[in-house]
Amino acid sequence: MTKQTITIGGDLTVHRMGFGAGRILGPNFYGEPGDPEAARAVLRRAAELDVDLIDTADSYGPEINERQIAETLFPYPPNLVIATKGGYTRPRRGWVPNGRPEHLRAACEASLRRLRLERIDLYQLHAPDPDVPLEESVGALDELRREGKIRHIGLSNVNSAELRDIRKIAPIASVQNEYNVAQRESDDVVDACEHAGIAFLAYFPIDAGSLSRARGGLARVAQRHHVTPAQIALAWLLHRSPAIVPIPGTSSLRHLEENVAAAEIALTKEDLAELA
Repeated sequence: MTKQTITIGGDLTVHRMGFGAGRILGPNFYGEPGDPEAARAVLRRAAELDVDLIDTADSYGPEINERQIAETLFPYPPNLVIATKGGYTRPRRGWVPNGRPEHLRAACEASLRRLRLERIDLYQLHAPDPDVPLEESVGALDELRREGKIRHIGLSNVNSAELRDIRKIAPIASVQNEYNVAQRESDDVVDACEHAGIAFLAYFPIDAGSLSRARGGLARVAQRHHVTPAQIALAWLLHRSPAIVPIPGTSSLRHLEENVAAAEIALTKEDLAELA
């Protein structure tokens, strides 16, 4: 059985199956959900299932996702870690990076208000801004950390060289990249995180749902365990590295429960060889 928990930043111990909250919005993480009460029910059920890491961003909605979390779960359950992100704006439903220090400060302070928090446990730079040196963006987050508005700094959508360089100027508690059994471009980042004791938050852990319809080895392993291919994909991530925390998102109560249950699946050497 794989280790069930991970400690982020030395003091935040969470279960190794998080929840990506952006899926309870409209399409492409934009706008209100079609059924707001169903979205709130998913958040409440996640808390009931002891999911204690919820990932969001100010650009999800935009702003709506953070408000949903606060309106549904505040006062928050003990030990709940809300990881949010800043560094993107959403003009005309697009995704435009903005890593300017003044923008990140304003974004963080707005997230604090929406989430009804005095300090954000894990605040992540959503992506490097090609027009702003990465060290300037992270330097702004480090200032917020020193002021007590952020407990830990995370990075997202970075490569191993960027991670190595940024760790020289600020303590990094997590990296959030796309990673799953079918998309392994961040293999070296996973390994670097494991070596450094940094949490790796895997987004799109079931490839935006496509792995739930997978055939081949994933389907065969799922059949042996009498579970879904999506559950095997999540179990594979937990076996891949003790640094990995999958953050699957869903608007379905059934899928949420299946995702959480995937943490109990023990893959055999035969299973892992078939998925290699």
